[in-house]
Amino acid sequence: MAILVDEPLWPNHGTMWAHLVSDSSLDELHAFARAAGIPERGFDHDHYDVPAERIADLVAMGAEQVPPKQLVRRLIASGLRVKERDRRPPLVE
Repeated sequence: MAILVDEPLWPNHGTMWAHLVSDSSLDELHAFARAAGIPERGFDHDHYDVPAERIADLVAMGAEQVPPKQLVRRLIASGLRVKERDRRPPLVE
């Protein structure tokens, strides 16, 4: 059971962003995010988006920093990964 954070590779809103995930449960992820003061609006189906400047704090709290590919592999292995096609809302006709 681990909380993982990857490298900040995604630019948006004037900063770089990383992903924060759990490799075991969403309850664990939400509890860690609450303790870290990460807003709920940062949650996106199976991960939190976190700004680069928060990574050192998250690691100090116990998150394991891993490369993005490892983060995705471990998220998939956990069964918590939400596929891109399942993220989009259905088209309204």
